[in-house]
Amino acid sequence: MKLAYFVNQYPKVSHSFIRREIMALESLGYVVERYALRTDKDELVDPLDQSELKKTRYVLSEQPFKIVFAFVRTFYASPSVLYKSLKVAISLGVRSDRGVFRHLIYLIEACVLLQWEKTAGIEHIHAHFGTNSTTVVMLAHLLGGSHYSFTVHGPEEFDKPEFIHLAEKIQHCKFVVAISSYGRSQLFRWIPASEWHKVKIVHCGLDAAFLAQKASKIPKTSRQLLCIGRLCEQKGQLLLLEALKQLHDEGISCKLILAGDGSMRGDIERRIAEYQLKNEVEITGWVSSEQVKSLLLESRGMVLPSFAEGLPVVIMEAMALRRPVISTYVAGIPELIQHGKNGWLVPSGDVNSLKIAMQELLNASATDLELMGDYGFNAVIAQHDADKEARKLAALFSETVA
Repeated sequence: MKLAYFVNQYPKVSHSFIRREIMALESLGYVVERYALRTDKDELVDPLDQSELKKTRYVLSEQPFKIVFAFVRTFYASPSVLYKSLKVAISLGVRSDRGVFRHLIYLIEACVLLQWEKTAGIEHIHAHFGTNSTTVVMLAHLLGGSHYSFTVHGPEEFDKPEFIHLAEKIQHCKFVVAISSYGRSQLFRWIPASEWHKVKIVHCGLDAAFLAQKASKIPKTSRQLLCIGRLCEQKGQLLLLEALKQLHDEGISCKLILAGDGSMRGDIERRIAEYQLKNEVEITGWVSSEQVKSLLLESRGMVLPSFAEGLPVVIMEAMALRRPVISTYVAGIPELIQHGKNGWLVPSGDVNSLKIAMQELLNASATDLELMGDYGFNAVIAQHDADKEARKLAALFSETVA
C-alpha cells in the first residue's frame, strides 16, 4: 500500500515520534511519501532528522509557477468541485482565528498536494495534528484526492476545537487517532455520538533499538535533574526555577539541566540570574537524540512541570531508560506515570508540591529508584512500543483502503 504523511513542519526537533511512526510502517512493507508545508532545517541537529529532510517534499519550496499550475490544473479538471471546495474554505475561514485569506492559501496548497497525490498514486494520506495540516489534507480530499485520517495530540487542538473546525475534519475523515484515553475523551466532546466509532487510540512509541538498551543504574553520586522540552510558557520552566531556588535556599544542592531552546530562553536566563542560580542551571540549546539519551543516563531523574500537554515522548524516553519522572496531572500524563510507583505527579502550577517531589527524588535510596525505574520501563514496554502501535495504525489503513 502506498501512503503519504502530511505535517505542517517535518522533520522537527520535537517530532521524533512522527519519524519513528513512519519508519515503523516502512518496516512493515508500506511505501510512505513524506509531504510537509515547511521545515526549519537550521534547528535540526539529529542525523536521522537530517536524513528525513532529504526524503520530504515541501509545498512552500515549490516554484511559484508550479503552484499556479497546480491550481489551474485543478480548476480545469473540475470547476464545480473547485467552486464547492472554495465555498468550504471561505466558510471555514469566516469562523476561524486564521481568517478567510489564510484559508484561501490552504486551498491553493491543497491543489498542490492533490497533484502530488495523483502523480505518486497515493491510496491514503495521514496528517499529524488537527490544525492547518489537516485543513490542507481535508481540502485536498474535497477536491478529489485520496481518503485521509489524522492524529490529534493536544493541547492546541483542545484549546480551540471550534476555531480549527475539529468536528468538520472528523466528519470528512475515515478515522481520527487520539494518542491517549484523555485525548479520545476530548474528541468525543466535539462530535456526535454517532461518530465516536471513528476515534481510535494509537500511542506514540519508542523504536525497538531504544527499548532494547540494557538497564543502566543511576550514578550513585548524581544530583542532576533533567528537564527536556521547548523553552516556552506551557512547559513550566519558570515554575521549576522557583522550586529550585527554594531547594537552594534550604541548603539542598542539585544541578538542573534544561535541554532545549525556544522563545522564552531570554526570560529564563534573566530569572536564573535573578535567583543567583548560574552555577546550578545549564541550558544546552537543541540537542540530538543521542545527546538527550546521554543526559538522561547521567541524571537522577527527569522533571517536566507542564501546564498543558498531550503525552510527551520525552517522558517515555526517560522511563525506558529507567529514570523516574516528576510531572503534572495534565492530559494523558497520568496514564503513564503512576504516582509513587514509577514517578511523581504534582498539581500543575503548584510550586510547593513540585519542590517536595524534587526533594523526594533527590533523597530517594538507590534501591527505591531502581524499583521505580523497573516499573517505568515495564509501563513503556506495555503501552509505547512503536512497532506494536504501528501495526495498529497499519490495520486501520488497510481497513480503510479495503
